[in-house]
Amino acid sequence: MRHKDMTPILEITGLAKQFNLHEQNETVPSCSDVALTAFPGQLTALTGPTGAGKSSVLKCIYRTYLPSDGTIKFHKADGTTVDLARVSEQDMLQLRRTELGFVTQFLHCVPRRPAEEVIAEPLILRGVPPAEALAQAQDLLARLNVPARLWRLPPATFSGGEKQRVNLARGLITKPRLLLLDEPTASLDKATTAQVIELIRGFKQAGVAMIAIFHDPELVAALADTEYRLTPPQSLPRSTPALETVQP
Repeated sequence: MRHKDMTPILEITGLAKQFNLHEQNETVPSCSDVALTAFPGQLTALTGPTGAGKSSVLKCIYRTYLPSDGTIKFHKADGTTVDLARVSEQDMLQLRRTELGFVTQFLHCVPRRPAEEVIAEPLILRGVPPAEALAQAQDLLARLNVPARLWRLPPATFSGGEKQRVNLARGLITKPRLLLLDEPTASLDKATTAQVIELIRGFKQAGVAMIAIFHDPELVAALADTEYRLTPPQSLPRSTPALETVQP
């Protein structure tokens, strides 16, 4: 659980994301008035019904989406603090290479590239020698039950579950200081899900902060230190916050 003297790695205040439909002259809210804090070595679970904006919160943190309002204060390894809602694109790209990780529900990579190279690439971008990066990629593939015969094949030829394992390995390999997980166990069998749970627990012990979306309540109960339950903003009156905080 949280220690009183623990310094947070991420502090979100008043986060909102809206989409402007210019042709329809409408504004569609995705998330509203989100306020949460993430700590090293702890996992924060985002829960709530479809349409509550859970994925939008993660994408705003990673800056896939530009937030419409609010602040996202990230405490960097060098002791400085930046607002991810306003940092430059160049600085954001650097943070993604060095301190932030994101495992989405879908794998996006260069076609025809071997799976082990797809996974090793983030390490190589950090300056790790290619041979060492490949060795770490192969170790993760083995731990996630991907057969060795597939390591040199492009992920485009894989099944949905195999692609998700490659996606997980790519997001986990750098052990970022803040890891965002959007349904990381989707399409996985029970054995591989168990391996992912152990990896996540190992990351917590290593001090990695995580914010994750799980639809399975058992995973939330097993892994989350804090749960934030979001409510669809369109279902709320203007004066009602869009976020309830639940401490397990």
